Amino acid sequence: MQETFANVLRKPRMIRREDDLGYLLRVLRNTFLTGRRTASRRPQTAPLPDDLDLVEDPRAPAPEAALSTSELYAVIAALPEPFRDALVAVDVVGLSYAEAGRLLRVREATVTTRLHRARKRVAETLREQDEPRRP
Repeated sequence: MQETFANVLRKPRMIRREDDLGYLLRVLRNTFLTGRRTASRRPQTAPLPDDLDLVEDPRAPAPEAALSTSELYAVIAALPEPFRDALVAVDVVGLSYAEAGRLLRVREATVTTRLHRARKRVAETLREQDEPRRP
């Protein structure tokens, strides 16, 4: 009601009769509908779950993953330069084989071969590092 009267008083209009109830009801209806439309465009809030401690962020890296990532980068850094460059260009940076070939100034087939050998060496090195840990 207060919003309705604020709208009526904000822009005075000519009223035909002194008690034009139809006009006031129309303003009341329009004010209500405008408020509902405005509320529907606002983001809806939801209450937080009671078991908030159990909610996990699936995108958050696990501590074990950080350790294996640092180990992986150390193994990649230990590769010979041609293999390391091909592996970083394709697997880390995300270049296509053709783009990596142009960047490294070698043929696409050479990138494919170097990438295969680099991945194989990384897998073997990680397997060797993992075996002493197992009982």
